[in-house]
Amino acid sequence: MHPKSALETELKLCIPATGPYGPLLAALGFHEVTPPQAEVSTLWDRRGELRAAGSALRTRRYAGQSRLTWKGPKVPDTLLKIRPELETGIEDLVSLEALLRALGYEPVLRLEKRRSVWKRAELEACLDETPFGCYLELEGDPQAIRAAMEGLGLATDRAEPRSYPELYQAHGLGAAPKS
Repeated sequence: MHPKSALETELKLCIPATGPYGPLLAALGFHEVTPPQAEVSTLWDRRGELRAAGSALRTRRYAGQSRLTWKGPKVPDTLLKIRPELETGIEDLVSLEALLRALGYEPVLRLEKRRSVWKRAELEACLDETPFGCYLELEGDPQAIRAAMEGLGLATDRAEPRSYPELYQAHGLGAAPKS
């Protein structure tokens, strides 16, 4: 197992549909590691502290696993989204959520999408279907991201700088889960 870098570098691209991109990714040397399935994420905050700091705390259920992720403030970049990220597996999501509540955190946004994950040595690609459109996320080495964009015939005008939480809120979706 390779440890994931504590600095996430990714690019989200708006695409018309996810279907055509599986064969295109395969042609570029990617292999599908997780077939399309539901992903449910919840953002947590304590009196807006994390949001004010440009950070996020997320629990996620996907592919039979639960994970806890902290994302730090974004590093300025004209194209890529670069930010510190720490993530760990969760054995008992219900207990973790109780622990977060005991620490004063509350769920502030629930996000649902359908995702498949593709990988090759230096890059991960996620094909996402959301209630407001389809996206391809490329994560890894900046040069590999740019080369994959070119190989897929995607120009920088397809880049979506907003995060999924920002997109959900912009579309009036993803209300806070009921306690």
